[in-house]
Amino acid sequence: MASFLLLLLLAAGGTVGQIEVVRYVPRVSDLNIEGKTTGTTFALEPPNCVFDTFVNSSDEIWVAIAYANATASFKNPTSPKDIPPYEALFSSHGYMTMKATLSSYPCKGAKPGKVLRIGNESSCKNDDSETTCNGPLPSAGPFRVKFLAMGSKGPKAETRWSIPITLKKAEAWKGIDTWPGRRSGDMIVITVILSSLCGVVTIAFLSTVGYECFKRLRQEPPEDQQEQRPDPEPFQGSRYDTHHIPPAPPMPPPPPAMDIPPAPQLISTSS
Repeated sequence: MASFLLLLLLAAGGTVGQIEVVRYVPRVSDLNIEGKTTGTTFALEPPNCVFDTFVNSSDEIWVAIAYANATASFKNPTSPKDIPPYEALFSSHGYMTMKATLSSYPCKGAKPGKVLRIGNESSCKNDDSETTCNGPLPSAGPFRVKFLAMGSKGPKAETRWSIPITLKKAEAWKGIDTWPGRRSGDMIVITVILSSLCGVVTIAFLSTVGYECFKRLRQEPPEDQQEQRPDPEPFQGSRYDTHHIPPAPPMPPPPPAMDIPPAPQLISTSS
């Protein structure tokens, strides 16, 4: 009977042990984006306008992640120092990450196309001091997630657990079928055309190189039939003018001759 009442309380939304249970189920984003689920990550829809009536602006909102078969044993931390880090996934099969505040999930003005990429940090996976590490998920799962709001005195509100989320599995290389018969006809035709073009280009290149080499060999005469080149002209010294002494100017022409009248002759008289 008590279990039945507890289920009814969770279905309707209410408080269990002074923790408000929000009627919200996390899920993978519905946006048409690539990589909603990969081998180590998945894109989660942000809980916009989910905790506005339950928490304050100073409270922290965390993402709790656990294996699908370990959610029953996951215990909410009673204080921030008890928050299970990323390494706890390998021991207790659950951890918390992506600490945020109420402003990160607003009712109005939310950024369109925003998703929460779980498992997107690989640099902190070996750092034990990083309690908020969002490290890559080690297997395909399946996993389940929930949002947990914590105040200074402990948890205040939480959402329900999501449905199991299974990641993509990498196919073993030995299981990849490489027989051409399993390929489509279009792929075979495209492969043949590309291979033929590569062969034609290679043959044309080699033919061009061979032709150029043959042409050079035919144009070059034998050494005994090479024309004798004329001797170079003898060395002719160029005129050198000093630059610091200017050349002498030409001599001016002599002045023209002038007609000089003859001197008068003196007549002597004898007494």
